[in-house]
Amino acid sequence: MAAQDRGASPPRVVLVTGASRFLGGYLTMRLAQNPAIDRVIAVDAVAPSKDMIRRMGRAEFVRADIRNPLIGKVIRNAGVDTVVHAALISRPPTGGGRTVMKDMNVLGAMQLFAVCQKAPSVQKLVLRSSSAVYGSSAKDPAKFTEEMGAKVRPHGGYARDAIETEGYARGLGRRRPDIAVSILRNAPMIGPRMNGTVSRYLTSPFIPSIVGRDARMQLLHEEDALAALERATLTGRAGTYNIAADGIVMLSQAIRRAGRVEIPIPFALFRTTGQSAMGSVLRGLTTEQLDYFNFGCGLDTTRMKNDLGFTPRWTTMQALDDFVRGAGLSPVIKREWLDAIEARLTGLLGGAVHSVPALVGVDEHPRGR
Repeated sequence: MAAQDRGASPPRVVLVTGASRFLGGYLTMRLAQNPAIDRVIAVDAVAPSKDMIRRMGRAEFVRADIRNPLIGKVIRNAGVDTVVHAALISRPPTGGGRTVMKDMNVLGAMQLFAVCQKAPSVQKLVLRSSSAVYGSSAKDPAKFTEEMGAKVRPHGGYARDAIETEGYARGLGRRRPDIAVSILRNAPMIGPRMNGTVSRYLTSPFIPSIVGRDARMQLLHEEDALAALERATLTGRAGTYNIAADGIVMLSQAIRRAGRVEIPIPFALFRTTGQSAMGSVLRGLTTEQLDYFNFGCGLDTTRMKNDLGFTPRWTTMQALDDFVRGAGLSPVIKREWLDAIEARLTGLLGGAVHSVPALVGVDEHPRGR
C-alpha cells in the first residue's frame, strides 16, 4: 500500500475515547450501526447518559481512565485495530484546575499512544485536535494551512495541550510507521446540541467586543464535525487536516444574527467591563478563547476536500443560523421597539431619519479588523 493511502482500509475493531461527550458518544453510535465493523468499544472515565448508552446499541462501554493500565488490557484483549482519541477537553473539569486538565489531556494521550505502540493489532490512530494550535493574533495569515504553525505561541492551556498531544501522535507514527495517524484540527464547533465556546458567547444578551476589531470566524457545524471524524475513522488517509466549513462570519455580524446587543469596549477594559456585562460567561472563557474573539482564525481546507475526501454540508453562516434556530434565540431588542423609536424620531425631525436596520439577519458590510 502506498504511504499516502495508509489508513484507507475500513476498520474491524474500533475503540473510541471520550464516549460521554458529544463527538465520542455519537461517533460510537454511528460506528455501531455500521455492519462492516465487527466490534465497537467506547471508553471514558465518566459514564455516558442513559439515553446515550441506549443510542450506542451494540457498542460495549468500558468505564476506564486512559491513564490507567486497564486501557492496555482492553486494546490487547479485543484486538483493536483502530483507536479514535476524542477525549481532549478544552476546560478544566468540575472540581479540578489546570493541573488536572493537563494531566488528563497530555498524560492521558501519552499513555494511550504508548499502549498503541506496544499493541501489534493497532493499525490506525485518529486524533481529534483543534484549530487552537494555530493561536489567534494580529500576525495571522488569512488562512492557515496544515504546514503552518502559530505566528505567536498560544498562551492558553488548551492550545498548548493540543500541540503537545499532536506531537506525541506524530511520534507514535515515527516509531510505528505501520500505524496510520490522522489528525483532525477542528474549527470551533457550533450547533443546536453543542454547548461550545461560540455558542456560550452568543447566548449572552449583551456581548462585549473590542473597539476597532472584528474577528473573522470560520466555524464547523456539529454534524459536520461528527461526519468528518467518521470519515477519517472508516476510510480516511493518514495525515493532518484542517476541518472547517466554507466561508467566514464577522463577530459583529454573528452578534446581529443572534439578536444580541454588541458592547464595544477598549481592549484594556475587555475583561473587567466585559465581565460585568456577561458575568460567568466571560469568566469561563480561556485565554485562547478570548484571543479568538479578538482576532478569529481562518483555515485552508483544500487538503480536507482533496485528500480526506470530505466536504461539509453546512457553510459557516448556515451553521451559525442553525444554532440560532435550534437554541431559540430571540432578539434582545424587538423590531417593534425600533419601529416605534424610528417613527417618533421621524416625527420630531420632519422625516429626515433613514430606516433603522434590523438586528437579525442583516447582511451589512462588516467593519474591517
